[in-house]
Amino acid sequence: MPTEVSLASARRIAVAAQGLAAPRPSGRVDARHLRKVFDTVGAVQIDSVNVLVRSQELPLFARLGDHPRTLIPDATARGDIYEYWCHAASHLPISHFALSRVRMEQARTGLRVWGGVREAARRNPRLRDEILARINETPGGIVAGEVRTRKGPKGQWWDWDQGKAILEWLFWTGQITARRRERDFARVYMGLHHAFPAEVLRLPVPSVEQAHRKQLMLAASSLGIATAGDLLDYHNLRGPAPRAVVADLAREGLLEEVRVEGWKEKAYLHPAASRPREVRARALLSPFDSMVWCRPRDERLFGFRYRLEIYTPAPKRVYGYYVLPFLLNDRLVARVDLKADRQRGVLMVPGAFSEPDTDVLETADELADELLLLARWLGLGAVETGRNGDLSTPIRRMLASRG
Repeated sequence: MPTEVSLASARRIAVAAQGLAAPRPSGRVDARHLRKVFDTVGAVQIDSVNVLVRSQELPLFARLGDHPRTLIPDATARGDIYEYWCHAASHLPISHFALSRVRMEQARTGLRVWGGVREAARRNPRLRDEILARINETPGGIVAGEVRTRKGPKGQWWDWDQGKAILEWLFWTGQITARRRERDFARVYMGLHHAFPAEVLRLPVPSVEQAHRKQLMLAASSLGIATAGDLLDYHNLRGPAPRAVVADLAREGLLEEVRVEGWKEKAYLHPAASRPREVRARALLSPFDSMVWCRPRDERLFGFRYRLEIYTPAPKRVYGYYVLPFLLNDRLVARVDLKADRQRGVLMVPGAFSEPDTDVLETADELADELLLLARWLGLGAVETGRNGDLSTPIRRMLASRG
């Protein structure tokens, strides 16, 4: 019979596996700490929304606290991390590059790639070859505007011209790579030999099954305890083949099959997962943090139904525009709507809402400290609370008491 795991224990295992239960560094934070974060979570999802801060910076803040905001671009420049598709567009440690090559090969055969970019490359072979040659001859890379083919105004944001679509096809298929331009977050497309050491490019490409086994074990390590669906979701694996690999890993004893209180599906425990009796954690989580990016798992694990309301018309929003879950110990105890007013130097908190069965005063006290730390890290001189939500007034009082 599978081992029975209480829901509370599952939460603690999950929080510890994500590196959120470990104390934040007390001294200087540098590349060693960044590597530890990537060793723990495996992938940091990228998102362009900048109402607070670029989303990929928040997982570092959640785990490292106040740190130099150059850690990611510096690591990218060194070749320690790279950008490719994982759960979504993500920063990944260079040790995962061979795994990404499998998906790149699939994209070349027409799998796991948007039809529009594939068709643009197929219909414009001469332009495709010219763009690839230009990138390989340009050490600093190029941006999409340098190969613009459109005549007339652009439509919606996804309305790419043929040059941009070909760049994306070359990126998806692993013929080029991309980095982010700091001032506007645009992708800078680069030749592989300009971005990666030769020994990385010479690594053998694993088989699809080998890649699935490695990715699923990495996911199990980062999640601690998870259903098969959770494990597949972590690296955006699809179909019956990777699901069958999960069963194989369990039969081989590499994953332990368990039953979690209240879960309908069987779950799998990584054998090296920490099983703490308590965790001390405090973090504001990006909507795309790997702790919460799988929404069905949030509901099973925390009883927390989470929907980002950026694209919801303002009158229909329940919690706000850019709302972050607040983790306290082993529970998601609040939702906090946040915005950085850089011109005024203010961290704005339009709303803060407690979850059911939450100690409001304790939550407000811990959240006030976290907001002050966040403001300092972002270089903002004040925290300004609004009126939305039951936590707003106690947070305002807590902040006032701290001077």
